Amino acid sequence: MMRIVFPLRRLKGVPDDEFYGYWREVHGPLVASVANDLGIRRYIQTHTLHDDPITQSLREVYGTSSDLFDGMAEVWFNDPEDPEGPAFSEAGKAAGAMLLEDEKKFIDMSRSAMYMGTDIPQINPVEDKMVAGLSTPIIKYVAFLAKRPDLSFEGTQKYWRMHHGPIARQSAQTLGFLRYIQVHQYQTALADAFRKMRGIPKDPFMGHAEVWLNRYAFNAVAGPEVDKVFEIALPETQSFVDLPNSVFFVAKEHVLVDRPVVTGAIPVER
Repeated sequence: MMRIVFPLRRLKGVPDDEFYGYWREVHGPLVASVANDLGIRRYIQTHTLHDDPITQSLREVYGTSSDLFDGMAEVWFNDPEDPEGPAFSEAGKAAGAMLLEDEKKFIDMSRSAMYMGTDIPQINPVEDKMVAGLSTPIIKYVAFLAKRPDLSFEGTQKYWRMHHGPIARQSAQTLGFLRYIQVHQYQTALADAFRKMRGIPKDPFMGHAEVWLNRYAFNAVAGPEVDKVFEIALPETQSFVDLPNSVFFVAKEHVLVDRPVVTGAIPVER
């Protein structure tokens, strides 16, 4: 399953309530209103909980960046690169241009990122049905993982998928993971074009991880089993992630478009 991932930071000086209110109540419905024109199947806003104790603990434990994203927009299509798809029609192009102009009103493009991602489920008991909504104790832990400069992009993603993922699965019951998805960035001309038209710089991320947790269960996690997990977790993560340039936080989700997604395979390179 493929998605456009848009971790974003607000324009400087915009207060919390104004930024999140505009994004959710004005821009969100605007995106939903042109979903058919663009072929959008799902659209989720993930709003950062800046002052949440878990956000602060993650930064302290892992030594990640204090310059948090204010959130992340994610958009799913059946096939975002289909040249015959709705997004490439005249109506789709007009809708895309309208959304871009609205984004400029509240997003600092120079401090945001954007890429195409493909899902690598690690723990997925209820595919696409778990939501960290405002009325539930479920939160979404988001980790944008910067690649270490001494390691290759492909090799790092392979380690993340084939080694780190299974290690995390072994600890899932101890830490109370409800769902864990790796979203691997892949290189595509479409993402390059989206970044160029917005003035978004190329990011250092190999992708990001999404973990759903019950905050009450997670806060109660303690004991020798947990201590053992964290003894392993930090050095193992440091072995393939540039932590000072990575961004970790917890968040709440707002689902604005939710339709079935039927994604074809990524073409095999020959």
